[in-house]
Formats: sequence, structure tokens, C-alpha cells
Amino acid sequence: MAKYAKLRQLGQATGLPASPDQAVLETVPNPHPGTLYLARFTQPEFTSLCPVTGQPDFAHLVIDYVPRTKLVESKSLKLYLNSFRNDAAFHEDCTVGIGKRLVKLLAPRWLRIAGYWYPRGGMPIDVFWQTAAPPKGLWLPDTGVASYRGRG
Repeated sequence: MAKYAKLRQLGQATGLPASPDQAVLETVPNPHPGTLYLARFTQPEFTSLCPVTGQPDFAHLVIDYVPRTKLVESKSLKLYLNSFRNDAAFHEDCTVGIGKRLVKLLAPRWLRIAGYWYPRGGMPIDVFWQTAAPPKGLWLPDTGVASYRGRG
């Protein structure tokens, strides 16, 4: 298929990028550019490193976006997200940085990212970012991730 010939990762053996900066995010044409719909990616086992202690941090990410002309290719997104496992950044930096990189790549009508970070040191940190209010008429389901409740 000629329209997918530019993809370098899909269908190929592809190693994990050394860092998010080195990760290649790829796009494919949106087959329904005039249709208002939501695309969702969920990464329930996101991992990064604390920039101070080097200890691992874990999150459940939910990325929702309303595409215009481009879709993010899912294997490249998976490799990009997994490249954070050796990257040192605070929760807010990871979550908002991912959202901003996707906005720059896709120029979507709308995007939001929710980062539900698991507690370390006794405190969970949830980080939410979106480009604007959701488009009128968009069916926007709940992220499906409960706030941390501990053992209570």
C-alpha cells in the first residue's frame, strides 16, 4: 500500500528508542477527516524514572484526541511511550510533554491526556492536560480510571 510506504517501524523489527527525544512518532492519513470522533490510547503500565532518586515511577495514561487529517501510528506511539522507562522526569513533565508532542505532530482538533501516577512515598499524583474545551457534540467517555483509594 503506497500510502503507508513511508512508515519505518510498522511491520519491522524495531528496537526500543534510547530516549523519548530519539523516538520517531509516525502518522497515517485519517480516513474520516470530516467526521467528529474520539480516538483513545491507554497505556496502563507506563514507566519513567524519578529525576532525583532514579527510582521507577509507574502510571496509567489515557490519551484522547479528535483527529483532523492525521492519526498517530500505534506502534510508533507504543515505542515512544516505552522509551520513557529509562528517562528521568517528574510526573507533570512526562504527562504534559507527551500531550504537547502529540499536538505538535498531529495538530488535532482536540487532545487531552490523563496521567494517573501510582503512589511512591505515600502520595499518588494525577496529572491532566488538554488543549481546550472538547468540541461541541463530541461523545467524551470517562477515562475509566478510578482515583487512588488505597486499601480503604
